[in-house]
Amino acid sequence: MSLSDRFKQSSNPILSEERLAKASQRPLDGGFITRADDTVMTVSGAVNKTLLLALLLAGTAVYSFLFPSSLFLWGGAIGGLVLVVIMSFKPKLSGTLAPIYALLEGLFVGSVTSMYVAGFGVGLAFNAIMITIALLFMMLFVYKAGLIKVTEKFRSGIMMATGGILLVYLLNIGLGFFGINMPFLHEGGLIGIGISLFIIGIATLNLLLDFDNIERGAAMRSPKYMEWFCAMGLIVTLVWLYVEVLRLLSVMNRD
Repeated sequence: MSLSDRFKQSSNPILSEERLAKASQRPLDGGFITRADDTVMTVSGAVNKTLLLALLLAGTAVYSFLFPSSLFLWGGAIGGLVLVVIMSFKPKLSGTLAPIYALLEGLFVGSVTSMYVAGFGVGLAFNAIMITIALLFMMLFVYKAGLIKVTEKFRSGIMMATGGILLVYLLNIGLGFFGINMPFLHEGGLIGIGISLFIIGIATLNLLLDFDNIERGAAMRSPKYMEWFCAMGLIVTLVWLYVEVLRLLSVMNRD
């Protein structure tokens, strides 16, 4: 199977390989002109932009943590989601929208963190941050060492699990309007903790897809704006992972 064919069999909803492939395969002047090195995506460029987005997110997260507000919580969550959807359909806008997304997502993360700290203490948030960072570097090591190969079957399996979790979340939100909560989801007990661990495991494995898509995008010489798009996708996964770790730690610290 060619590299191009593998890209078209996308399984990651944010870092879509199909989007990377389409972007990289657009001919310039009928195919007689190739992109210069300074106009194509690189791994280092994606990493640098990920760090920049993380700094922007951390800045607004600290602010909303110190001055929590429901406006920050819902504005950050809804605004961030809207921008992710827009960038998913219009990756070319990522250079402008990805930093704004990071700022909005920081407002959401800081507000959520303040809620958990109010109930369980600042140590909970510190532990969640450290665990998230540890999982990030652990999966980077796993990926670079080739301990887990990102095959098409692996991609499909992780994508199906991620989609299933998303459906459960949407169903839980829908039931919440009627005062009903899904049993065991983010609850105590062995079953509740097991479900949280499973979700964290899937979120962690999504990091492998993010790493692999960044390398493949660079290998296919995707346009420069895809660095922002890929960086945004990695931040989405990290925020999901952090929030899930917060939830698990809160469950384990309940009386």
